[in-house]
Formats: sequence, C-alpha cells, structure tokens
Amino acid sequence: MTSRVLVSAVLAVALLLGSGCALKREADAQFGDQNFKTAVALVELYKARHGYYPESLSGLTFIGKWDVLALNSVEYKRVDNGYELDIVRGWVGQPELSYPPDFWRGLGLVSSNVAGAPRRATHP
Repeated sequence: MTSRVLVSAVLAVALLLGSGCALKREADAQFGDQNFKTAVALVELYKARHGYYPESLSGLTFIGKWDVLALNSVEYKRVDNGYELDIVRGWVGQPELSYPPDFWRGLGLVSSNVAGAPRRATHP
C-alpha cells in the first residue's frame, strides 16, 4: 500500500511539472506575441507621426503604462531607414514566435529573431 501511494505521488508530481512547462511555454508565447506586436505598433505609429523611426524606444511618445512592459521585452535598433526588433522575453522566458509573410508587409522592420521575419543582409 505504501509503495502504491508513493508511486501515485511521484506520478502526480511528474504530471504537474510536465504541465507546468507547457503552461510556461504557452504564457511566454502569449505575452511575447503581445509585447512584440505592441512594440511594432508603437514604432510604426511614431514613424507615421514624425516621418522617421525613433533613435531608441525611449524616444516614443504617448505610450501607456502597460506599453512599458512590452517595450522592456524587446530589443530595438534603428538602422538606415528602418529598424531591427528582437523579442527577448515573454512572460518569464524567451518565447518562440512565428508570423506569416503578410504580417511583415509594409513595416520598416528589416530584421528580427522572430521566425518568418526578414533578415538584414550582412556584408563580409
């Protein structure tokens, strides 16, 4: 009887840990998705208002308190007439994101670590 209880307890803990990893991945993906899209929207809105992309994310204007969370989850770099934007954090970890080609159309985003994004040409 005792070994049966022990085996059941070990199985229950294993199931909880396994489902916890899946929940973490899902939360990272959902928060990462929202954070990335929010950052893109704010950068593109800045461009529409000013005619150029900001030098840094700290140059963005009229951002909301929740937007700060999104902006702290990405890395931004202005390059030439566009920008690079990488997602660095979802909920607590690095999310794995992917968007179709239509998502990227019309953006000044020239490179990203998100799957499906354009890649900036590197010169040797």
